[in-house]
Amino acid sequence: MTVTAKAGGDGASANTAGPLAGCRVVELGGIGPGPFAGMLLADLGAEVVRVDRPGRADEPDAGGSADVLNRGKRSVVLDLKQRESAAALLQLVESADVLIEGFRPGVTERLGIGPHDCLARNPRLVYGRMTGWGQDGPLAAAAGHDITYIALTGALGAIGDADGPPQVPLNLVGDFGGGGCYLVIGVLAALHAAARTGRGQVVDAAIVDGTAHLLASTFAKLARDEWTDERGVNRFDGGWPFYAVYETRDGRHVAVGALERKFYRSLVDLLGLDVDPDRQHDRSHWPELRQALVKRFAERTRDEWAELFEGTDACVAPVLSLTEAAAHPHLATRGSLFVRDGVVQPAAAPRFSATPSRPGRAAPAVGADTRAVFRDWGVRFPE
Repeated sequence: MTVTAKAGGDGASANTAGPLAGCRVVELGGIGPGPFAGMLLADLGAEVVRVDRPGRADEPDAGGSADVLNRGKRSVVLDLKQRESAAALLQLVESADVLIEGFRPGVTERLGIGPHDCLARNPRLVYGRMTGWGQDGPLAAAAGHDITYIALTGALGAIGDADGPPQVPLNLVGDFGGGGCYLVIGVLAALHAAARTGRGQVVDAAIVDGTAHLLASTFAKLARDEWTDERGVNRFDGGWPFYAVYETRDGRHVAVGALERKFYRSLVDLLGLDVDPDRQHDRSHWPELRQALVKRFAERTRDEWAELFEGTDACVAPVLSLTEAAAHPHLATRGSLFVRDGVVQPAAAPRFSATPSRPGRAAPAVGADTRAVFRDWGVRFPE
């Protein structure tokens, strides 16, 4: 078998704070939503052991401060295609509370580490599965990425200007919103059930399911005829002039979200617009209103508008870049983002009063903790 151990593992990288302190998680190495879920669990205090294939150790982006999705974890390398390595993983599973994996349906079963194999070793185990299409259905075995998953749910088709193509919302809606976050929700719920019943279970987290679930409010509005099944004409897609983005004199932008009447009045007053605030929802007035907003916001720079609206109820904020966001006074005061070794990254979220969570150390080198994990978990290291 191939088991790689590298120097650098200190055996103490687990986060001992947070509400999940004492929970052991085995994460089978993958990309995107699976590692994000593992990072979130680690931030919450779980001891997360990521199991990677041997070849990943040579990839330049593996480990270190820039490998944010793998912070707070310990790293083991096993060649799970070899029977002895799969057997070693099952020994780790016996001491784990959770296993998460992001392979296509059937892969872990063929490796001998599927739900049946793992639950036979540890009946209390929560077996979390992260896929795009789910474990069944016509597309279950097909390849895909965030953009194709959210396309099928209707989410992608609803985002963008009325006269333009759908706009890709990074990979926040699918991979991380509908995927990784829902995997964590499922894992936490299953852990609660296991504590009550003594029985673990399989969590089938599919990006298409999670993304569809995120659209609950939108589908409700559609059913009440409060949403038009088109882009750029609705309340939250920029279709309403007082919930939209406007360009400023310096070519930057501000975001306006003055939906409620009193917030809209504040917006109109601070801008000094010659419009009747009581006509806020008079759609015949909207083309005129939008042009007035376009003209007025073009008169000053983004930062000048930000200074004017700071702390008011007009619901206007500057549109910041990723690098600017960390320096904003509100985010800086809360520590929502922090810098480690020159890498801007998010702090742990959400926050807890009694069991505060924190981000763990930077991701170790791949395989750095192999021997230490086997020792600490009381499993014989396979020679």
